[in-house]
Amino acid sequence: MASEFTGLSVAQICEAIDTLTPCMDDFVYVYDLVNDFYYISKLAVERFCLPSNRFHNVIENHAKFVYPADIPMLQQDLEELVAGKKEFHDLLYRWISVDNDPIWINCRGFVVRHEGTPLYMLGCINEIGARQKADNVSGLLGVTSLQNYFLEEETPPIGYLLRLGLDDFKEINEKLGSDYGDLILKRTAECITACLLPNQKLFRAVADEYLIINFSDRSTEEAIDQYKHIRQTIDTFIKENNYEVIYTISGGILKSEQFIGCSFSDAMKFSEFSLNEAKRHGKNCCYIFCQADYEKFLRRRKLSQLLRRAVTHDFEGFEAYLQPLIDTDTNTIYGAESLMRFHTQEFGMVSPGEFIPLLEETGLIIPVGKWMLNEAMHFCHKIQKKIPDFKISINISYVQIVKSNIIAEILNAVDYYQIPPATVIIELTESGIVELDTRITKLWQRLKERGIRLALDDFGTGYSNFHYLNELKPDIIKIDRTFTLKAVANDYEFKMLSLMSNMVHSMDLRICVEGVENTTELSRMKELLPDYYQGYYFGKPCPYQEFSEKFVN
Repeated sequence: MASEFTGLSVAQICEAIDTLTPCMDDFVYVYDLVNDFYYISKLAVERFCLPSNRFHNVIENHAKFVYPADIPMLQQDLEELVAGKKEFHDLLYRWISVDNDPIWINCRGFVVRHEGTPLYMLGCINEIGARQKADNVSGLLGVTSLQNYFLEEETPPIGYLLRLGLDDFKEINEKLGSDYGDLILKRTAECITACLLPNQKLFRAVADEYLIINFSDRSTEEAIDQYKHIRQTIDTFIKENNYEVIYTISGGILKSEQFIGCSFSDAMKFSEFSLNEAKRHGKNCCYIFCQADYEKFLRRRKLSQLLRRAVTHDFEGFEAYLQPLIDTDTNTIYGAESLMRFHTQEFGMVSPGEFIPLLEETGLIIPVGKWMLNEAMHFCHKIQKKIPDFKISINISYVQIVKSNIIAEILNAVDYYQIPPATVIIELTESGIVELDTRITKLWQRLKERGIRLALDDFGTGYSNFHYLNELKPDIIKIDRTFTLKAVANDYEFKMLSLMSNMVHSMDLRICVEGVENTTELSRMKELLPDYYQGYYFGKPCPYQEFSEKFVN
């Protein structure tokens, strides 16, 4: 609705805005339509990329801080206001924050006219997604209030921050509904409140997480005791609630000396990391922040970023290495295992034990695994020109089986590089087979139908369920180096390995002993009568060119 002239000048309105600013979280503004002038609460400049809290050329300057895709919508709305086609401004769109992030706002305002002529628009802007100062579900103050308290309080030399989070809260919402979930959040807040010590404050962090800030002279041991008390109080509530729902709570503890001098954002990152570590260690426990662990976490996160970047830049930094496989009958090379390597400028050569789990966790093993498959097939194709029966062994991950069409990728690569299927060996770890019983059976059958050979890798390190040998009938069993070392050092372990070897051979399967590094190990392993050897004694993994010079040419 429009408003007739109130008798207030724009200058008077600007003074009123300055007066109201300390009393409001939102931003009051006036748009002088006659002089093309804009004035807004000074706090807006601290939040958004405004040139100033006062400026002319309103539309032109708005283009500097309004999200580009939303500018046409804003211009159209303002033009309709000036033309008198509408009297009230009510628009949802985005402004750019000082951190260069798009922030959704709700901008409202009404046009003040004098004898039909628009003079100015007066209104208010508020963030739609702004964090609340309080949470009505738990009855606690929220993140914004927490930040204010954190910044204003003088922190003593001894104290702590305890971050608490419900374990598997999502299951409560899924099984019993969100209303019941809200009830649990409220009851949990009451349980935690009952365990608060003098001079402590409790806040609702996010979702199912709470934060206790202790700025009193208390130790980490007292924080652990408080966590245990909270857990016991929740157990009592669960019992009194007739076990309608059973849940646990984890805690992350941050000592005051670990966040004194830090920004609020860093303190929250540290506390969130601590809680996540507690959950990662099995849940229903607490974890005390450790800088060394956090550095490892940052390295993993940075390495994940580098892996993703490498994938999007034509697999830059990845390399396929080859390690010789030795036939024990002829003591000559009969093939090679292809092994993935990764190096960066930041970290140098990264251990496969570090980056391959990250590839699997992020799903990047799917594109990288396909790249590796084609690299190995390409190398095999070139080597077979000189050694026709040369065999290539290729590892695949359980993630590739679950989330990609790995069967088609293997068969397409075999056809594309014109490699005899019998010279291709696909390897999967024993633990992967245990997790994917039905899927791996299908994979095994399809590949066997095409004549591709199959190997069970790292045998002896996983579950050692021998029925898999009968059900899957792999062509080759690979004995892991950890098993080899035990057998060399201990007669009992050697007898166990010998019995296993005899059983495998009785099933007409081949055995490859991995990790042979010296003559002592080689001599001992010969007693098992294996079919193949693999290890540093015969050759370390190396790039294709080096492998070709050493073992092919």
